[in-house]
Amino acid sequence: MLFFLIISGTRIKTRKRNIAAPLDPAAFADAVVQIYLDNAGDLELIAKSLESSDLNFSRYGDTFFEVIFTGGRTQPGTTKPDEGERHPYSIIEYEAKREVILRSVIYIQKVLRRRPFLIKNLENVMRRFLQSLELFEENERKKLAIFTALAFSQKLSGLPPETVFQPLLKDNLVAKGLVLTFITDFFKEYLIDNSLDDLIAILKRGKIEDNLLVFFPPAKRTNESFSEHFSKEGLTALVEYNEKKIFEVTLKEMKSALTTQITEEADISEVIETVKLRVRDAKLPETEIVRILWDVLMDAVQWSGKNQQQNANAALRKVKTWAELLNAFCTSGKLELELMYKVQMQCYEDAKLMKLFPEIIRSLYEQDVLAEDTILHWFRKGTNPKGRQTFVKAIEPFVNWLEEAEEEE
Repeated sequence: MLFFLIISGTRIKTRKRNIAAPLDPAAFADAVVQIYLDNAGDLELIAKSLESSDLNFSRYGDTFFEVIFTGGRTQPGTTKPDEGERHPYSIIEYEAKREVILRSVIYIQKVLRRRPFLIKNLENVMRRFLQSLELFEENERKKLAIFTALAFSQKLSGLPPETVFQPLLKDNLVAKGLVLTFITDFFKEYLIDNSLDDLIAILKRGKIEDNLLVFFPPAKRTNESFSEHFSKEGLTALVEYNEKKIFEVTLKEMKSALTTQITEEADISEVIETVKLRVRDAKLPETEIVRILWDVLMDAVQWSGKNQQQNANAALRKVKTWAELLNAFCTSGKLELELMYKVQMQCYEDAKLMKLFPEIIRSLYEQDVLAEDTILHWFRKGTNPKGRQTFVKAIEPFVNWLEEAEEEE
């Protein structure tokens, strides 16, 4: 039957098959290495040779970047050299100098502009290398850190921050201190050309900005270790940033705890003890405590829209109820003055409190939170200009009364 169909000219419809070309990354790697050798490592000439070649970059993109970074193909799942020829112009063979490694960053950027589909391959290879830091020598890890920092500085495509920071967080790498060394070299190099704000921005994108201690081995995961390490490395701006973050978190936690206690009308002695414990543990400045206490008390007031009298009554009731708490921490003229400035700022910034300033100050005086001398000092020599003229005029009758009482005594 088949013979009959053939001699009669009938076309036989055969089933189509996809016949894939054999995978040969080794041959691809050898070809790229040869281009490096033929051009003696001149990246401009290499880029031109690659452009005119018919190499299958779409199939062997990962292999291509292995050749760029290590000089040849690496064994699957490692950074160890595989069989085949190698070239001596790889990133890990260069000197650990930014001006040398920068040439490779610019070269890769040019390659990616011509072949943007390779972006994913760069990401794959970088992730694999960063997860295998222990397989590199110390000097090679430093070169990788410099390359990564320069890649971010040059906004190299294919290296989003999460590609770099997340793979680093392998427990064994962190425990050995390899990650801390890498990230320290990265920070130092990146901050040569960029601001701390730029660094924080990429840390945020990498979802790591709020917990930089994860780079430290577990035994050294303390704020003291953080400050000591990065101060020693000359990264004082980063230390100051971290201390500020810790301070902000501590204040937020303290505010939250106090708000809960005040809302639930806990015993004043219990609230005072809570504040003292947090002040001791976090070493918070006394002036900051005074500000927090006032914020928490005012946040707990049940404000009633535009009814000034009801607002005044509610605020004054809260002051009277919690005067003992304020008294416990306004222990000097300086701290009392700080409280007055805090009240002044809040009344200035909140329209519904604008007219309550004199009544609040008088209430604080009557509850023995503010001394006469503090009020007179603020009236005569206060330095905060926000709404000062308005508030001085508003409180003048009360000040006159204080001065008259002082003269009579």
